Amino acid sequence: MQVTLKEIASQVGGRVEGEDCLISGVATLRSAQPGSISFLSSHNYRKYLKDTRASAVILQEIDLDLCPVSALVSDNPYLMYARVAALLNPESSMDGGIHPSAVIDKSCKIDSSVWVGPNCTIGPGVTLESNVYIGPGCVVERDATVGESSKLIANVTICHHSVIGKHVLIHPGVVIGSDGFGIANDEGVWIKVPQLGRVVVGDHVEIGANTTIDRGALEDTVLEEGVKLDNQIQVAHNVYIGAHTAIAGCVGIAGSTRIGKHCAIGGAAAVLGHLEIVDGVQINAMSLVSKSILEPGIYSSGMPVQNNKTWNQNYARFRQLDGMARSLKKIEKSIDSK
Repeated sequence: MQVTLKEIASQVGGRVEGEDCLISGVATLRSAQPGSISFLSSHNYRKYLKDTRASAVILQEIDLDLCPVSALVSDNPYLMYARVAALLNPESSMDGGIHPSAVIDKSCKIDSSVWVGPNCTIGPGVTLESNVYIGPGCVVERDATVGESSKLIANVTICHHSVIGKHVLIHPGVVIGSDGFGIANDEGVWIKVPQLGRVVVGDHVEIGANTTIDRGALEDTVLEEGVKLDNQIQVAHNVYIGAHTAIAGCVGIAGSTRIGKHCAIGGAAAVLGHLEIVDGVQINAMSLVSKSILEPGIYSSGMPVQNNKTWNQNYARFRQLDGMARSLKKIEKSIDSK
């Protein structure tokens, strides 16, 4: 696809500075060639701007004087880049149909525009709405619903009674609606607790590869609209994630925790169960959330990487903190008594 810079601006916004030019693709500042449009959203990459071979660069007003080529000026260059990349790389459409190797129960409700790929299994009572794409090797169990224009890329399992909204993108290996980890102890023997709820996924949600979302024990596990999950995330039973929250890879969320809207959780963070996290919270990577967070803001825990010698010294001092605190209290008491 090839469009002019002014045509791009007319569709995605921004202000054109410099000559109009033809754009056929996106690239980084360092790898760009004539015909490419690049972007500058971090000052760390400003050093590459003067030598870029891109035909145009998306940038902020503050960087315009440094740009040797045409520019598309925006307050949010990264967001603008996302929109330009989508414009230049439209998704290919696919006619509806069912691959001969797919196994489809006769009781399913499948719109004529749906594509079901090879080696898929679609169980009884399943509803697949218009323009749904079911990629190879997927399983959709009984009475599940997949909403309009949603896409299961490959080897996705949607367990029974799960509800997937519209325009949902689910990457390979995802499992939605498997049993939550519910067990009760009977004198040392673990007894399974039936998991009777569902998973309900809202519209415009994206779920990364090999992420697992457990069904609720009694109430539903819910992802509201616009939630974005990275790869290899564990969402336990009865978790509720508010609209437009983004969660990075390898995060674990224990059961019955409620996360608010417009939150962001960094990679490998762990959130314990039965907690509440209000709207507008950012949790940095590798953090352990052991208590509810009831005020918006940025939260961190854990220790950033250090050279090993410094880490050993700090760890040794950490082990001495209790004794040091006791000694300090004794000194304070002796001073107060004088």
